[in-house]
Amino acid sequence: MKTLRSHFRTATLALCAAGLFASQAMAMQVIAYDQATPIVLAASDCYAIGLQVASQNGGTLAKASQSTRGGQPVCVIVVLVPGKDGQRPRRSEIVVPQN
Repeated sequence: MKTLRSHFRTATLALCAAGLFASQAMAMQVIAYDQATPIVLAASDCYAIGLQVASQNGGTLAKASQSTRGGQPVCVIVVLVPGKDGQRPRRSEIVVPQN
């Protein structure tokens, strides 16, 4: 006979799976079909910019996000630069204009 804990675990897993499928089914479109040129999310632009910045600094891209500073759209890039003599990587945050 199953215990209450086992039933609770099964119900929790079922709800999580249902939530995952529902979120995938309700995902919004990235491209607007009613316009002549497609609209692409700006986060992908920040990701591409982040890859360039990471390669210029000799590190790996940890995070790329869009933000607004001083009324201007910018990309906040976090790069992990390898440490010297086997030390931990250094975290470097770089703010780049988006356009």
